[in-house]
Amino acid sequence: MMRTRRLATALLVATALLATACGGSDTTAGTSTQPRSGGSLVWGVETEPTTLNPHLNGQSNTKLLLRNTFETLLARTPDGGYVPWLATGHEVSADGLTYTFTLREGVKFTDGNPLTAAAVARNFTTMQDVAYSGGFSSGPLSNLAGVIARDERTVVFTLKNPYGPFLDFASGFDIISPAAFDKPQLKAGGPEIAGTGPFILDRYVKGQELHFRKNPDYNWAPQNAAHQGPAYLDELTYRFLPESSVRTGALTSGQVDLIEGVSGNDAPLFGADSGFSYQRSLNNGSPYTLYWNATFGPAVDEKVRKALNSSVDVDAVLKSIYRGQRTRGWGIASSVDTLFYDKSIEGGYGPNKDAANRLLDEAGWTARDSDGFRTKNGQRLTIDLVQAQSTLRDQREVLLQAVQAQAKQNAGIDLKLSYVDLGTYAELRKNNTFGSIANSDTLTGGIDIENHWYPPTTKGTLNYSRATDPELSGWLQAAAATVDTAERAKQYAQLQRFALVDKAYGLPLYIPENQIAAAAHVHGAGFRPYKQLVENAYDIWIDRG
Repeated sequence: MMRTRRLATALLVATALLATACGGSDTTAGTSTQPRSGGSLVWGVETEPTTLNPHLNGQSNTKLLLRNTFETLLARTPDGGYVPWLATGHEVSADGLTYTFTLREGVKFTDGNPLTAAAVARNFTTMQDVAYSGGFSSGPLSNLAGVIARDERTVVFTLKNPYGPFLDFASGFDIISPAAFDKPQLKAGGPEIAGTGPFILDRYVKGQELHFRKNPDYNWAPQNAAHQGPAYLDELTYRFLPESSVRTGALTSGQVDLIEGVSGNDAPLFGADSGFSYQRSLNNGSPYTLYWNATFGPAVDEKVRKALNSSVDVDAVLKSIYRGQRTRGWGIASSVDTLFYDKSIEGGYGPNKDAANRLLDEAGWTARDSDGFRTKNGQRLTIDLVQAQSTLRDQREVLLQAVQAQAKQNAGIDLKLSYVDLGTYAELRKNNTFGSIANSDTLTGGIDIENHWYPPTTKGTLNYSRATDPELSGWLQAAAATVDTAERAKQYAQLQRFALVDKAYGLPLYIPENQIAAAAHVHGAGFRPYKQLVENAYDIWIDRG
């Protein structure tokens, strides 16, 4: 059954709060409406990748860099459909166990190797090896029985069992050259790891920048790209500028042409100035959420978890930190997920100072120490809240401090904030010695939901609440067993209410989003139409007048 659909419209999220130019392939003012080839672009970005290997990179905010070089079998449409990219089409067997992709002819990696079915198969089989991919080998890949090259252009996936999210996963998997698997730099990635994309990574200066040059042979953009053929730009530099004020200053002073990651304070500056454009787009996936560890520390007690959720006025915090420029998160999925977001969760829980204090009294945290924190048996009510430094962006440190202040003021809870490196982060997770982890996820198709709510001993690679209720697995298994979107949405809705309202395993804060501000001579910058992350530089062109 052929499931490839053509893109009919482009979708970008517009903001009603600013006079901005949003959507389409040409989003900025300039002296010409016709794309021009040539020139270079300098782009200031917030986050440096922890690895340049797209298989092992879990930082959503760095996908825009890697997507210049690495591509997928299919592209997505705004409604979650699929259009050809490296594959011209696909078929799914009636029993849901076999997925067959037909590859495009004439595609080659930038190291000269052709894109073949064998190359695609090796990407997936290597990813199944835990020695290579670690935790990534679980999740969707755990459902894959095997993948073979039927011929040069036909790759066939066989599943162990019907698995609804598989098409989303397989079609969006980045393909790297098979020669890369023999490179000593494989796990770190870099210039020696080739993809098929419109740009070639030729320089990486750690802590400073990534530099790409145009791939002159590129001629296989997805159907929903704004143009075909090579990229317009000759070269492209991403500069790592982690501080929002530094990025803003670099753009306004002309040191860079484009920035991503615009603070709530700076957004009006660009929206009101005709010399710049400003765009924002909500991401798909899971909201930025505080997941309470139900197996370690005070949050083992359900009453404590519910008190935590009741002690924070999320709307007030977001308004204070982001000046109205961020969107409240309510559920286990982003509110822009047209397939699986269940709006009925909105208002199902919320700030209630009296309830928070009553719950803590019932849980035995009745005494107070000299600092005003609740205690029981001489121990302070402390929750160790961990945030990985690699995903610390978008003023999240300020956001967490505001949440921390409310928890103390409204309920006497001590949220102890820790910003840790990847090694410490992995150790805390391994030893289960954390009270809470703050995290978001931009995977789609329900994979983000599985990551957070399957038991961590099975497929729950990001299950920070450590919840193991059999009901959770039951809903997830029922959702995965069908490709019926409505039925899957029904199962996720039941899981959502159970996890957030009944059990209070997490507190969603806001929907992650991306912002782009650009000088007026920059055209074509925008967002991926479904996941709505910042798109690569393929359609960007420069007109300096």
